[in-house]
Amino acid sequence: MGTQRSGTRGSGAGDGSGAGRSGSRPDGVSRRSFLGQVGAAGLSVAGLGALAGCLGGAAGSGSPTVAILSAGSLQHALEKGLKPAVDVSVRVESHGSATVARMVAEGQRDPDIVTVADTALFEGVLSPAWYSVFASNAVVLAYNPDTAGGERIAAAGPDRWYEPLVAGSVDLGRTDPDQDPLGYRALFALELAARYYDDAPALHRKIPEREQVYPETALISQFETGSIDAALAYRNMAVERGYDYVSLPREVDLSDPTHADEWYSTVSYELPSGQVIRGGPIGYASTVRDSSDAARAVFAAHTTGNYLADAGFVLRDSFPRYEGEVPEAVRRATETASDENGSDESGAAPSLSKAVSELTLLV
Repeated sequence: MGTQRSGTRGSGAGDGSGAGRSGSRPDGVSRRSFLGQVGAAGLSVAGLGALAGCLGGAAGSGSPTVAILSAGSLQHALEKGLKPAVDVSVRVESHGSATVARMVAEGQRDPDIVTVADTALFEGVLSPAWYSVFASNAVVLAYNPDTAGGERIAAAGPDRWYEPLVAGSVDLGRTDPDQDPLGYRALFALELAARYYDDAPALHRKIPEREQVYPETALISQFETGSIDAALAYRNMAVERGYDYVSLPREVDLSDPTHADEWYSTVSYELPSGQVIRGGPIGYASTVRDSSDAARAVFAAHTTGNYLADAGFVLRDSFPRYEGEVPEAVRRATETASDENGSDESGAAPSLSKAVSELTLLV
């Protein structure tokens, strides 16, 4: 754990250098080797374009538009990473995950693909027949080093980061726990930190204030407006915007499955619906509600693409992991996407004829 620097501010995912690039990438390891190690398998841009073009035609030429309703923390990655990588027209709408789940459950939206930042929402508000768990994340304390409050965070360091927050000398931002998982995970992290640090007070009672709450899709942009000095955010949100962040202990940041039972499961939050969310390792989950070839192609790219690692998400060898009865066509589509990139060490795009041949297996 420690203070991380995420490259040039406002430049998106950055250039791959710097300690805050994706958090778990060791120094001296090339980007290509790192992606292979963490299992960030996905088709190359050209390969995805060839496959998606065969399925749905080029965007803007009468091809179907695939609608994705997603967690707010995925918005930037989907817009900047996924959409340019496929030739199918994709429309992204993002909100807090609890809001996403309610909008679908109440019939306010009817997307082709639904993606949330907590699998519990697929087991409560929504109950799809199956879903894929394809990425994880970590709660961090992102900060703007150009403000007085940000300087105090940097000076406190990775072992005392909470002291200026308790003292009230930092304008902190967070999200609404009733609207998205980041909101209640921020509270979880504070409660776990109070347990982790011997001399820390009850951080989850002393730090949170109602005026700190912002929509998930607008949280980090509050740095630009000067509204906040720091934010309890997902690591990818700091990486994408190039802001510095303090990495929290693994027992606190909700990223490590080995701490699930002894640490994460000891905290909980009750949603307005009455559903009680218990702490656990962060898991992003997605399901396809439309059985079209175009939707399956986009889903495959969405859940296996390199863009996830580039954006700072945590990827594991076990991803994507399926729950429920997954349609065979969906499983084969995602396996094909993973195998294409994993089997091509040169990074060259798969040929169009090969993509067409593999597509034949799916239809």
